[in-house]
Amino acid sequence: MKLFKRVIVLSFTVLLIAAAVGCPARKPGDNLSQRYPQEPTLSVYIAETGDVQEMAMEEYLLGVVAAEMDPTWPKEALAAQAIVARTFTLKKIEEGGVQERGTDASTDIEEFQAYDAEKINDNVRQAVSATRGEVVTYRGRLINAWFHADGGGKTAASAEEGLAFTDEETPYIKSVEDPGFEITLEENKSWTASIPISQVRSAVKEITGADPGNIQSVEIVDAGPSGRAMKVKVGNATVSGPALRLALESTVVRSTLWDDIRVEGNQLVITGKGFGHGVGMSQWGARALAEQGRSPEDIVSFFFNNVRIEKLWD
Repeated sequence: MKLFKRVIVLSFTVLLIAAAVGCPARKPGDNLSQRYPQEPTLSVYIAETGDVQEMAMEEYLLGVVAAEMDPTWPKEALAAQAIVARTFTLKKIEEGGVQERGTDASTDIEEFQAYDAEKINDNVRQAVSATRGEVVTYRGRLINAWFHADGGGKTAASAEEGLAFTDEETPYIKSVEDPGFEITLEENKSWTASIPISQVRSAVKEITGADPGNIQSVEIVDAGPSGRAMKVKVGNATVSGPALRLALESTVVRSTLWDDIRVEGNQLVITGKGFGHGVGMSQWGARALAEQGRSPEDIVSFFFNNVRIEKLWD
């Protein structure tokens, strides 16, 4: 999973920045159709060259979908990815875009989301075109359209459980059985990570600003409804499970859905399943549902609670 990002809290300053970039800021009393009467044009920072390019939203999405999901997968899965990526993009822009670049978006995955124009194929083009202008809303507002590679059999019950996100209410996040677990890669079904204790100690200091001391034991002290580690005691410190995962590298500690965590000699050993934060749409789950004949809109609705798919522009 390419995933996943810090959400910026909306403020008056952010609204001013958002007004200066390609997409309009949210205004009191307006609605989505008023804000987006037509397809917006985005300013995109191209990390590879340092240039800024103007792109129509749907053009930009081609590179995002091609990078975020295997472009050879079923078109319905790619189309579901297009819907959530379009929503993710607009929501982020309304929150200020990429403020350090002064742009709406960036091709740097650490700043925004993945982008790779070289992977675009006819599958991707058809998927984006079939869902043109479609976004996910909850009570008339764009949702935080989170997605991840594989839910490990079950998605997270809340944004707090999977991402330690508490900046705003997210009642549209729910836990569901992930149908992708049957067809996912073996490394997503079961994985083991071994991390030097010295690295763990440094990670905890990075998170908390305090030294956890000599680490002789590590244990989960709070697990969420789906079983994900929310709080972890590491030596003398207690840290957020999602924060610890990121600090230890999210491609090594592939999720917070852990079967076991222990200290062995000078190594922290974690066994678990899944890949990604587990919040929102599972990409492998989207593929499984697509192979069952589900529509892109049905796939998105499967993973989010009481949402609507709205078409903003033709």
